[in-house]
Amino acid sequence: MTPEIFKYFVFGLFVVITYWLSFKGFKRARTFKGFSIGNKDLNPIVVGITMAASIASTATFVINPGFVYTHGLAAYMHYGVAALLGVLAAFLLISKRFRQIGDGQGSLTIPHWIYQRFGKRYFSYFFAFINLVSITFIVLILVGCSLLLSQSLPISQKTALVGILIFVFSYVLIGGTYAHVYTNTFQGLMMLFISLFLFFQGLDYFDGNFFGSLEMVSHEYASFMNSSSSLYFDFISVFLSGFVVTFALMLQPHILTKVLYLKEDKDINKFILTTFIVGFCFNLILFVGFYAKLAGLEVARQDAVVVSYINYIFSQSAFGEYFLTFVTVTLIAAGMSTLDGILVALSSMLVNDVYLPLSRDKDPNSIKSLRLSKIFLVLIGLVSLAIAWNPPQLVGLFAQKGVYALAAASVVPILGGVLLKRSFPVKLLFIASLIGFFGHLILNMVLGITNPAVSSTYAIGLSVAFLSMSALVIYIQSLKQKTPQLKIKGERE
Repeated sequence: MTPEIFKYFVFGLFVVITYWLSFKGFKRARTFKGFSIGNKDLNPIVVGITMAASIASTATFVINPGFVYTHGLAAYMHYGVAALLGVLAAFLLISKRFRQIGDGQGSLTIPHWIYQRFGKRYFSYFFAFINLVSITFIVLILVGCSLLLSQSLPISQKTALVGILIFVFSYVLIGGTYAHVYTNTFQGLMMLFISLFLFFQGLDYFDGNFFGSLEMVSHEYASFMNSSSSLYFDFISVFLSGFVVTFALMLQPHILTKVLYLKEDKDINKFILTTFIVGFCFNLILFVGFYAKLAGLEVARQDAVVVSYINYIFSQSAFGEYFLTFVTVTLIAAGMSTLDGILVALSSMLVNDVYLPLSRDKDPNSIKSLRLSKIFLVLIGLVSLAIAWNPPQLVGLFAQKGVYALAAASVVPILGGVLLKRSFPVKLLFIASLIGFFGHLILNMVLGITNPAVSSTYAIGLSVAFLSMSALVIYIQSLKQKTPQLKIKGERE
């Protein structure tokens, strides 16, 4: 079999297996609830692999190695260390209580959880609409995957864009959450193999001296904080923002709602451990950024570093051409593993948290609700295609602007809903959420804070500070009300 025929065979096999898994999911996604969060019958290890694959996506496998290539060790510490610790902290702190509350309330989406926890419809509407900024991340994934596909097959980037859009949206339309979980498990195992293989394959570039090899590029490139970088130059931009923002990103609908797939609390530990171990292995793909730099590759586009590196390494031998096909398919699968989760979450929210509250039909499990979720999914695809047709130059930063605003808005209400035992004025939680969302956008797009992770971290800080000050004022007022007033001498008893 020639390398060219093998290439089409592997792509075809990937498509066939994906559709087969999707049709398996179709048998279990016959209701709107089954389409949205499943029927509580998924293995926690499978959900953990699905979660890790959803977190990783095109950002980890295609885009972020480009940041490491450009900015060096500081970028790796941001994405590979601080971010991974943020993931672990979020799940340890939130997942168990979030699942308990959501399971008791019958929550299907994040806005639904917000409404049932706080009882304010305007709050859930706000979350449903701001979650539409996830379309920026859909654009990132579509662009990254289309670049990979057009490099591998003799088609244009725009043709690849349309093909990927049709493929992913069609299998999600068929199987909903089950298609997402089944295909993510399949894609996640492929990603696990490739990340480990590429990591060990390139270790020779360090020649046994990791820091010394990076120093040969430049001192700044080998520094934990790169003073010559516009993005990763101090403790806040490298470590604090990486931890805080990734913690907040775990509260996104397509990520946090996976906790609701689990049946019992005892499943949580298996789920978290699986997610962390698989996620750690996925993050090893970031070393490709180092390898490309040490190999002396000159890559004009930051989001093309991975593509350029695998072409450089594997296109020089007969075996390499075969393996290159498998690597390319896996990198595309990495994007799809997040894309399908976002699509299920967004379409479910538009039906459950926008349409149903405004309509006479209040039954989320009606055939009409399931049909509408699929219609909304198609509309999301068309909007995403329109933006991705002529994407921004740095599509990674474009996606971060939108998604990090959502993350900043989510921290206070979800943490408050999980951790606060006593009642708290909902309007203050809502204002704190507004501060997080718009604070990030203003800091990043108006006040010139270039790194979206930093502007989002500052916005989260402002949001938490506002709520803390509000809580302090309420506490002081409550003390005053409980303190008996001193009587004036001679006053009647």
